[in-house]
Amino acid sequence: MDHKVGVIPFDINGERIAVMFVTSQRRGRWILPKGDVVSGESLIDGASREAFQEAGVEGEILQDVPMTMAITKSDPAGISQVAVTYFPMLVTNQMEEWPEQDKRDRHWALLEDAPKVTDREDFQQVIGAFTAIKPLILGIAKDRKSAPQGQPKPER
Repeated sequence: MDHKVGVIPFDINGERIAVMFVTSQRRGRWILPKGDVVSGESLIDGASREAFQEAGVEGEILQDVPMTMAITKSDPAGISQVAVTYFPMLVTNQMEEWPEQDKRDRHWALLEDAPKVTDREDFQQVIGAFTAIKPLILGIAKDRKSAPQGQPKPER
């Protein structure tokens, strides 16, 4: 089984969380950014790179709450399972231009509406796992957003 890395790009407003989806290249389905780790690259660096390339976002990776899930991937050879380690990423910057902007669309959805955005059961499971730890995600994100710029961000 192959292993990839991805992100769950999100932002908060009070107690609400919004998640960003991107379209897949082949079928135009709503998915979460993911891809291969380049040789010599850490999982965190790979996740950040994929977020920028596929979704045009930068942010703070929540390293302490990775989620590894089996995701179905279809290619010319057929359908296979891929293990993907997703890291929640608090989006701090959304670019107007990004490397795959001509290949993908992006869409923000409130967390409670996210299962309606993707019709893929495996991505609904990722969103379900993320939703299950919503209090933890909110706590970390609020701490990170309240830290003054230039100051170290609180670790949890």
